[in-house]
Amino acid sequence: MWREYINAVHIGEVLMALAEKGQSAKIVAGATDLIVEMESGAHAGVDVLVDVSRIPGLDEITLDEEDWIHLGPMVTHNHCVASKLIRERALPLLQAAWEVGSPQIRNRGTISGNLVTASPANDTISPLMALGAEVVLRSTAGERVVKLEKFYTGVRRTVLRPDEMLVDIRFPAMAENQHGMYLKFALRRAQAISLVNAAMVLTLDDGIVSDAFITLGSVATTIIHAEEAEKYLLGKSLTPEVMDQAARLSSRASKPIDDIRGSAAYRQEIVRVVTLRGLMAIAEGREDENIPENPVLLWGEKTAAPSTLERMTDHDASEPIVTTINGKRYTLNAGQDKTLLRLLREDAGLVGTKEGCAEGECGACTVILDGIAVMSCLVPAPRAHGAEIVTVEGLAKDGALSVLQQAFVDEAAVQCGYCTPGFLMSATKLLEERDRPTQDEIKQAITGNLCRCTGYYKIISAIELAAER
Repeated sequence: MWREYINAVHIGEVLMALAEKGQSAKIVAGATDLIVEMESGAHAGVDVLVDVSRIPGLDEITLDEEDWIHLGPMVTHNHCVASKLIRERALPLLQAAWEVGSPQIRNRGTISGNLVTASPANDTISPLMALGAEVVLRSTAGERVVKLEKFYTGVRRTVLRPDEMLVDIRFPAMAENQHGMYLKFALRRAQAISLVNAAMVLTLDDGIVSDAFITLGSVATTIIHAEEAEKYLLGKSLTPEVMDQAARLSSRASKPIDDIRGSAAYRQEIVRVVTLRGLMAIAEGREDENIPENPVLLWGEKTAAPSTLERMTDHDASEPIVTTINGKRYTLNAGQDKTLLRLLREDAGLVGTKEGCAEGECGACTVILDGIAVMSCLVPAPRAHGAEIVTVEGLAKDGALSVLQQAFVDEAAVQCGYCTPGFLMSATKLLEERDRPTQDEIKQAITGNLCRCTGYYKIISAIELAAER
């Protein structure tokens, strides 16, 4: 899929590579969108990937002295989900991040990548726009700041130049008198693209709306403001009549399309419904009701942190991938131009990890990369260089099944078996994270794993049994 893969250890190396390679180069962070796009033939002419995931300090969430929140370009969706600062001062962003994909996707996918992909259905754009976010773009020629609403020029189109890197996302932290919410309507509860999404941030002074931002996703070529509704709310209290009218004005602002997932008329009605639900939740102080107090991350016992490299590496057909898999060091002289899934199966000879969808939907390819659960079909193989990986083959010790593996046998949770390795890897990280997970937490942990035999009850029972043992 690519000819050359650069693991950068400093932003300067990234900017130099982009300046030298031009349109043939593309930055890769989590790669959860990029791999799928390249597999489908998008990004023609791109044959150099510049990986920024090993650069120290890019995964930080900070609050500055002016009360602005900053997200580094390697802040993942699960970093936001786990952040006390985001929960307290930017709740709509946390809610949107929680709605993205599955734990494995949220562990790799970045907020900056979600913005740059520029799909109007992407979850985090709406809340960030409602929060008044701007992005900082840097090249060897200098730096510029762009308001997020000016960043987009159409479907999957932005003002980002080929030689630029998004180095910061920043926005004012919500004040005590501000209340916000993000709502998503999709055709299933997890691993779903928005049919409609909406974010709202209201400033309330003694119950009166003094400022209002309502943004809508998946209903136009870019994320849009419901301007009529925003203006209508000013100076009013959130009575049932006011909220109902604001919701109708929001619906009128949307310009959706008809497609296989829903008609334009249906989407417009859903805009009204989700806007009304959000306003009612704010009025009743229920903004955070749809977010678990302690969400499952599949990080295990430690905070997610990538392995670091001492120096930049440039992988082509002549530069081997040196990695540690299940505690054993491997030097792989081929596979630099494929995914980690295929590197494990075809070059390392570890076939326990399965390929189902190759799009990050089924979870059969779940492995542990630098301590966190990820979909290996969406990880570029050279990302394994200098990393530590655990596959299903690494769970058994000295020929004996792990407690979890034995529980799957005892509870008859292994049916056709194809999905089993992925479930085992997700559940392994869950049981590191929670001594006695509740059934709801188990369900959170396996939202990224599909069982085509519909054996979920047995799988849940097996995880419960393993926790007891």
